[in-house]
Amino acid sequence: MDPTISDKGFVPTALLCFFLGVFGIHRFYVGKIGTGILQLVTLGGLGIWALIDLVIIICGNFTDKEGRKIKNS
Repeated sequence: MDPTISDKGFVPTALLCFFLGVFGIHRFYVGKIGTGILQLVTLGGLGIWALIDLVIIICGNFTDKEGRKIKNS
């Protein structure tokens, strides 16, 4: 297993962001608790932050708490 690739999956992360992104659930899933709480309190930056996260996830550049990219398969 590649140590630069997260064990968190692309599909669950993308779906969580799409459906529950304003609550920051996708950030809790990848272990980013601090920013997950910030997104929860601000409702995903009024949706803007969640939308930006969704684009980053789709482009394949979203990382977990340890800075490893989310796996695509």
